[in-house]
Amino acid sequence: MNYVVETTALCKQYAGRPVVDQVSLFVPEGSVYGFIGPNGAGKSTTMKMLLGLLKPSSGAIHLLGQEMNAKNRLELLRQIGSLIESPSCYGHLTGEENLQIVADLKNVPKGDIDRVLEIVGLTASRKKKVKQYSLGMRQRLGIAQALLGSPKLLILDEPTNGLDPAGIQEMRSLIREMPRRCGATVLISSHLLSEMEQMADHVGIIDRGQLLFQGPLPELQQYSRGDITLRVLHPENAAPVLSGFESVEQTRHTFRLPTMPEDQLALLVQQLAGNHAGVVELRRHTKSLEEIFLSLTGREVK
Repeated sequence: MNYVVETTALCKQYAGRPVVDQVSLFVPEGSVYGFIGPNGAGKSTTMKMLLGLLKPSSGAIHLLGQEMNAKNRLELLRQIGSLIESPSCYGHLTGEENLQIVADLKNVPKGDIDRVLEIVGLTASRKKKVKQYSLGMRQRLGIAQALLGSPKLLILDEPTNGLDPAGIQEMRSLIREMPRRCGATVLISSHLLSEMEQMADHVGIIDRGQLLFQGPLPELQQYSRGDITLRVLHPENAAPVLSGFESVEQTRHTFRLPTMPEDQLALLVQQLAGNHAGVVELRRHTKSLEEIFLSLTGREVK
């Protein structure tokens, strides 16, 4: 697998206190990688180190297959688009004029402005002054700035912050389609876990500067398996079969069972059928990303 971002034991300390502690990120090419954690977990600090805005205390950074150093930093950054914190725009200028300034700085042809405006859905508002834009429109303009020059990597720090539900929906759809529409790998940070679950295919969970989990979203399934609800026609026939399980809760025809592997669950259903329990419903409860985070860290996301 090719990695667009690869860090090795990346650390950042302030006054001897680790803010990012031995973080080794692996962001696969063509993915939307969700960098998840509460405020103050080390997400923004990590992203700023990737962009050369902060110098690591120790560790190494590889971007686009090259180790970043003082000699190649600018060359690598030309292939990376970013939106850190809030977008920088001139309110008295139009959206198009703001993009023209960035295009000049990036030495990108003016024709690329049409392309990025279409991608972020701002073509109809290109002549409107940015001070008249909503927060969601300004965020999309910031992403349009990042997309100028067709970067291979997009680094987006909390782009849904402060948006209303409709704005979050628009941003989510936009980011989810980035690899397909633009050919860009996306590294996006957020503390809105339920939203990240709907746009990312790879995730990294960070807390207090340490990476607690990293991998494809389906791998989180091992943490998401919750209790099982079983409903039967004849609970008196089911009870003997279920007597070997601890912490079984019964409410009339419904049993609440602890989580178990798939093969054990299949065998249990077979035994219930053999005892004429009359299984009519079997439902596994899955934990949300927020519940998974709580189980990994022992604290809620704030």
